[in-house]
Amino acid sequence: MTDIQVIEILFDAFSVVTTVAGPLLAAALFIGVGVSVVQTVTQVQEMTLSFVPKLAATGAILVFGGNWMIRELVTWVTALWTQIGSM
Repeated sequence: MTDIQVIEILFDAFSVVTTVAGPLLAAALFIGVGVSVVQTVTQVQEMTLSFVPKLAATGAILVFGGNWMIRELVTWVTALWTQIGSM
């Protein structure tokens, strides 16, 4: 295995992780900022007001997009195992 192959595998791994985790992190970010703005305007500083909506959104994304996420990960791992034979 050469250095270039290792770098390609790492690049692919980071790409898959970014693709799979991106929707979860983006939803948590936008909901967190939105709730923070509402808390600032209303001066209500309750921690559960920011945690519960983020948890609900993350759960909804996992329910609706979990199948796609698992499929992406399985596709990458299958391709990686296929490459191992040729290294």
